[in-house]
Formats: sequence, structure tokens, C-alpha cells
Amino acid sequence: MIDLIAGAVEEKKSPEAIAAAVSRLIRSGEIASGERLPTVRDLAATLGVSPATVSNAWQALASVGLIVSRGRAGSFVLQAGTTWMPAHFAELAGSHVEARLDLSAGTPDALLLPDLGAALARVPSRADTSSYLAGRVLPELESHLRASWPYPPESLTIVDGALDAVSRSLDVVLRYGDRVVVEDPSFPPFLDLLDQFGAERVAVPVDQHGMLPDALAFALRSNPAAILLQTRAHNPTGASMSEGRARELVRVLRAHSHLTDPVIVEDDHSGEISTVRATSLGSWLPHRTLHIRSYAKSHGPDLRIGALAGPTNLIDQIVARRMLGPGWTSRMLQIILYELLTAPSSVAQIAEARAVYHSRQIALAGALARRGFGGGFAGAVRPAAAESGCPTASTCGCPWPTNGPRS
Repeated sequence: MIDLIAGAVEEKKSPEAIAAAVSRLIRSGEIASGERLPTVRDLAATLGVSPATVSNAWQALASVGLIVSRGRAGSFVLQAGTTWMPAHFAELAGSHVEARLDLSAGTPDALLLPDLGAALARVPSRADTSSYLAGRVLPELESHLRASWPYPPESLTIVDGALDAVSRSLDVVLRYGDRVVVEDPSFPPFLDLLDQFGAERVAVPVDQHGMLPDALAFALRSNPAAILLQTRAHNPTGASMSEGRARELVRVLRAHSHLTDPVIVEDDHSGEISTVRATSLGSWLPHRTLHIRSYAKSHGPDLRIGALAGPTNLIDQIVARRMLGPGWTSRMLQIILYELLTAPSSVAQIAEARAVYHSRQIALAGALARRGFGGGFAGAVRPAAAESGCPTASTCGCPWPTNGPRS
């Protein structure tokens, strides 16, 4: 393959020229999906350029979703059909490691999702078409969600899943060049979102209880506009924020309020199947917290539905912006979710799924420990998922190997 690439690179051997040549080879099929690319040093030696030149070319190809780096395993061409994905998101779909079960995406077990039959039977035979300006949230669904929220939210709306909620939250908070505090490691699509907004990431390590308070205090010196975190079943470590840690983080935030007042965006993506009690910084800082709860992991990814609550001034901006796009989340879907959240049969199915996932977590953690990977973070993990490694283990004190995705 080195000779193929060398022959395709024109006389000018800049990173852009090398990336363009490899891109043409990939798109033409001369370099196939899944193939391992030459090492940076080997290709640099063949082309007569510095390793940094080839490294920059590889980074350019990764940024457009053509290749993915697997650390010491090398760089690989992404599988066909993933180039439409954002770069970090594509890494979840472009794994080239043969495995019996890919745990990286946190996809729920289809056999543990609730039966939709009864809920579908309660959907009206005709859609609600009375007005484009009617209420955006089904009243009975809103009442049910408010009763289960970790704190009394000022306003609540329904959106199309957790990532949609995170994106819309950041849209009303960020301006180009703003800094955002993120967990290290973090969920890769969050990094894609921040790149799209032109935001600068400020990484804060996590341990089994959540973000490290001292590291957050240091990060607040950069005057971030937002803090993006996962309250339960953190992806990829599986950690859940304890109430004690939440209080510590609140103390840190209040101590720095004279310097900065970032909006807190919390993603509770696996709440309904987590065995850990819900905790939110909104219990102490409701005026600056946007709390998200998704039902994709518990009730099915294809429902594309989640709830977003927070201060009225921010929720109103999000609702107003949606009116210029999708308008609202289908009330038919909202009826389905309400039925799934309240019908005894589906509630029992979710309880069973919660117990099964928890038992699998314990079994997997034990198997990893027996093979020398440590005991793992305490608390619930995402569905059918294992902790994929904490790259800050040397500094944050967590027991996971240092091979996970970094922020």
C-alpha cells in the first residue's frame, strides 16, 4: 500500500496533498474499507517528509470521517457507509477490532425493550392537526415527568432524544470560540457537537463519583460558557454522580461565581434503567441547569424522544427555535411514551430490564477483575455496555486501564 500511496502523491508533498491523494484512493476503492494504513514513520520515510507531515495528513482524513485511529493498533479506513457520520461519532461505528459483541455504542438489548403493542393501541386513529401553535407538550406526560424529576424544574419540553436536547441547549448558550467544560473521558459525539459550534473543550477528569472538584475549580478559571456532563451511567466509564460529589461541585461553582457563571447541561441518558438514584446540580442551581432525560436506552432508540427541563428563559429560547424547524415532537409519540411510562405491564418490563442489566454489569465487572482489569466504577453502566477505559487513571485514581477515548 505504501507504493500505491507514494505513486498517488504528486510532487508537492504537503499534508493537504498527501491527504487528498489518500482520499482519492479510498473513494475510488483502491484502498478498501477496513484496511490498515501504513504507519506514519514508514510512509514518511518513503515520501521523504517528516513524520509530522504524514501525521497532519492523517488528522485531516480523520476529521472528515475517512479514517480512524486505533492508537497502537494503527489507523484504518472507515467501513463504507460511515463517512456521513461526524468524525468522533464515526469512531463508534468504525471499529476494526473483531469482537463477539461491540459495547462501544451502548446499544440496548432489543429483547429487554418493552412491548409497544398496548401503547400503540392507545394512539388516536388520526393525528392531532388542530393547530401549529397548540401546546408542545402533552399535559399528562408533563405532569408525570415533573413528578419523577430530580428537582422541581421551572419549565419542561419534549425533544427528539438526548443528543437533540444537548445540541439545542448548547445552541442557545454558546457562541463561536466559547469554552465548554467536558468530562475526560467523554461521549465522542459530544466532541463532534462542540467542534460544530466552534467551542474550545476544557477537559475535567472523572472518578467513580463524577467530575473531580479540584479539577473543575481549575477549569473554571478559563471562564467557560457551559459545563456538559452525564449524571448517571457515564459513557464510557459507567460512573454515576453521587449526591456528595454533586454537593462538592456546587460548592466549587458557587465559590467561583464571581468569576464565571456557566450553564450546566446534564445528560441522564439511561435514567429509567439505572439502579442509581437520580442526582442533579439543578437541585441547588436550578437557575442555570438544563437537565435532560432520554428514553432511547430504556424504551427504544427509534422512539427518538426525550425530555428537557430548566429555567424558563432558556427553555423558551429552545422552544422558539424549534418552531422554525420541526416545531414539536409528535404528540402521537408523546402518547406512546406516556403509556409506556405508566402502564403496569411496561413498567414491570422496564423494572426487569433494569435488574438484568445490573446483573450483567456485576458479572462483567467480576470477569474483568479476574483478568486483571480492576473492579471498575461503582454504579450502573449503560445498557449492554462495558467500561472502555479511563485515560486519566494515572491522575484521577480510577482503576480502569488507560486505553479509552479522550476528550
